[in-house]
This record gives sequence, C-alpha cells and structure tokens, in this order.
Amino acid sequence: MSTIIETVDVAVPVSTAYNQWTQFESFPHFMAGVEEIRQVDARHTHWVTKVGGVTREFDATITEQVPDERVAWKSDAGPDHAGVITFHRLNDRETRVTAQMEIDPEGFAENVADKLGVIDRRVKDDMKRFKDFIEQRGGETGAWRGQVDAPGQHH
Repeated sequence: MSTIIETVDVAVPVSTAYNQWTQFESFPHFMAGVEEIRQVDARHTHWVTKVGGVTREFDATITEQVPDERVAWKSDAGPDHAGVITFHRLNDRETRVTAQMEIDPEGFAENVADKLGVIDRRVKDDMKRFKDFIEQRGGETGAWRGQVDAPGQHH
C-alpha cells in the first residue's frame, strides 16, 4: 500500500467545502477516471472508474463522517483503496482541504511505468479541480450533515 497526501486551500467556508465532499455523486466533475459514483445509502457507495482504458466497478463503505472535519471511506473489494479528506478552517472564507489516500497502485493502473507518480499527479489534479469546481460555483451542490462514527466510536 502507498500513501498519497495532497492539500489545497479553497476560497469557501469550511461548511461549503465539507458539504461538497459529502456529495459523492458529484465526484466525477472533478476526479479524473471516476465515471460514476452512486450513493446507495448513508454508509455505502458504488464506484465506476476508468483508468487507462480499464473500467472497474467496486463498492466502498464510508467509515467515518464528521461534519466540517472529515470524510473517510474504504473499498469493500476490488482495487484496494481508502481515503480520508480533512477540513481545516483557515478563516471565515478559506478552508484547507487535505486528501490522504492509501492505495494499492497495482489495482489501479496496470502497465504504467511510474504508477505511483501517475496516481499522485492525478490526486493533485483532482484537488485543483475540486478547488476550481467549488470556487466557480460559489456554493455546494448539496449537503449531508449526518454523522457516521468510526468503528468503536459513539457520540
């Protein structure tokens, strides 16, 4: 497994940035290679990705969701991958968004010379596109303000 961390500062309030990340179905607007994400229920999503001409479908479980702080998920099967997005309020109008991905490059991009470099650049580009997407819109496309507790945690 390899870890990729990318950070971007966006010119929107923390709740706007967070709300957009709860809208998994909007991810194809800013994530390269993500064709579709269907939100099955509060904890489950179905992903369709296309990388290097290879289409894959897999389910992912939202493992933790804390409003204005973090969203975390992991794949249930298929390409091994997990991610957590954290949100830090810089001021009333700016938020620092950090994506940390744990991925198995083999499962994501076969026959690519520098698999990790390619994926790292993709995540960096996705974060830039997220910034452009949310700043150009000026607001989120929707919001889910529920909480999903990490395993073993109850509020």
